[in-house]
Amino acid sequence: MHDLLFDFISKYISLTEDEKNAVVSLAIFRSEKKGTTLLNAGEKSNDGYFVLKGCIRTYYVIDGEEKTTAFYTEMEALTPHCVTTKASSEYYISCVEDSILLVSDPDMETEIFSKFPKFETLCRILAEELLAKQQINFDEFKTSSPEQRYLNLLQKRPDLVKRVPQHQLASYLGIKPQSLSRLRARILEKNKG
Repeated sequence: MHDLLFDFISKYISLTEDEKNAVVSLAIFRSEKKGTTLLNAGEKSNDGYFVLKGCIRTYYVIDGEEKTTAFYTEMEALTPHCVTTKASSEYYISCVEDSILLVSDPDMETEIFSKFPKFETLCRILAEELLAKQQINFDEFKTSSPEQRYLNLLQKRPDLVKRVPQHQLASYLGIKPQSLSRLRARILEKNKG
């Protein structure tokens, strides 16, 4: 698992053996089972997550119905709003699959940043990339039809279609599961013809 992380980091910055050992010594790697809830609405948390393996999702429960807002898979990070606002979370985070996560908190990050400033640079770069990606995803979601959202998903994140239960995928696309089934059938028909 450490190698996966270090391969990813090496795309952005180079690490010395001391820096690698410092990361490993933090004991921040956690294995979680499919279905595990990492954060409940109403709870406070300082934990941020980086997915090494698996898939986690964020969702709200509105009028008893789950509304999925995001999926995070390998080499993607999530810092819940409640970490920065210090308020209770308004949403849930749970594991869609068995997952291996790197879990950190602000105190740990401050300590690492002071010892190894290049980690702060790495986190800034990743945050900027994530912000840009989220803005694009939000704009695409707001300006596209459900069919176009699904086609975008097939193009950009085809793994999710195979990994995520259909009702969660439908919720993420802003449609009912039955609508997703019809949409898939229509697309399949178009591709045959």
